[in-house]
Amino acid sequence: MFIDPVSISILTLATLAIVVLVFVLLKSKARLAAAVAAMHTAKIEAEEATGALDSAKIHACIDRTHRRQVEAVFDVLRDAVIVIDAHGEVLHVNDIASSLLQVSTSEAAGKPLAEVIIDHQLVTTISDARTGLPKEGRQYEQEITHNGTTVAYEVHLQSVGQKDDAMHAVVTVLRDLSREREIARLKSDFVSKASHELRTPLSSISAYIEMLIDGDAKDEGTRQEFYEVISTETQRLQRMIDNLLNISRIEAGLMHIDRSRVNFKELVERSVTNMKPQASEKSLEIHTQIADVDLSVIGDSDMLYQVIVNLLSNAIKYTPDGGRITIAADTDNLTRSLHFSVSDTGLGIAPDQTEKVFDKFYRVENYRHVAKGTGLGLNLCRHIVDTLHGGQIGLESTLGMGSKFWFSIPSGQRQRKAA
Repeated sequence: MFIDPVSISILTLATLAIVVLVFVLLKSKARLAAAVAAMHTAKIEAEEATGALDSAKIHACIDRTHRRQVEAVFDVLRDAVIVIDAHGEVLHVNDIASSLLQVSTSEAAGKPLAEVIIDHQLVTTISDARTGLPKEGRQYEQEITHNGTTVAYEVHLQSVGQKDDAMHAVVTVLRDLSREREIARLKSDFVSKASHELRTPLSSISAYIEMLIDGDAKDEGTRQEFYEVISTETQRLQRMIDNLLNISRIEAGLMHIDRSRVNFKELVERSVTNMKPQASEKSLEIHTQIADVDLSVIGDSDMLYQVIVNLLSNAIKYTPDGGRITIAADTDNLTRSLHFSVSDTGLGIAPDQTEKVFDKFYRVENYRHVAKGTGLGLNLCRHIVDTLHGGQIGLESTLGMGSKFWFSIPSGQRQRKAA
């Protein structure tokens, strides 16, 4: 069979075209597959990146929450707290530190430490601590001047970071020692005064017992005199110890009191009857001004009687012979309270000492020769009235013209709530 050469050429070209087309299609498919694979890989990477970004956001949120919690803890502390990073810039100061440094929390954040703290020694100490501190940190005492007043602080430093880090963040806590030192001073002063006051009656008792042993009392009258002095000083010592114990119990909240309805008029009459012999020895007149109203209160009868007797006894002690003492009791309907006062024509007390007379062991120096005392009676009165009965006690006095001691206590439901 004869085949046309032209036909063969067309057939060959067609075959070649098909081959080329198939090759192109195959190559495009490979490219397409590669493109699809690349797109899939990119999608996975994008998803991973998105996940990492979300995770980073979550961790950052958690870190911010933790930081806020830590800062909230710092802010409620009663000590000054300063936190700096490893570069020496302030991360946070709490409210107490802000007041001490006289800079707001927002202003301090991000600033170098030296721009926030004026005290050169404190800046140097905190900066040096960035190189690392022992596990227990470092503690020392330092005086810092604030508002023109020099105050002693206990400074505690703790570095925060990995052991191998060249620089660490530092947390500094400054605790004001003023209160502790004042308490220590008061304790020392109390022990000193208590020892002195207790020694006085003990010395008298010891001296008279020694004279009895040595036979200095030759007759019964002298011995009886010695016995009376010993008995008086013993009773004084007993009262002092009882007062000290009662004051300590009240301050510690351990004093138990028996509350009942008390007829205040009866307490006043009983105290006046019992104290009249002492007043008669000095020719003192005791006048009573008792209002004709219901003077009953809710309280401890024995303790309120002790307050009345203490105030009346002081008036008798410090009023010269022939003077006058006035006792008054009435109710105040506005405040629903009972008001009691003891006025005298005695020596009076200077204005700068009217508040001090209620302190433990305090006695007006110029009056020590006038009468014996321990300086505990008025302090106990204040505790009984203020602490146990929710009332008030005070003094009005003019030097050389006499004094008026008064107290008021709630008479009804208000008093029970205070108790």
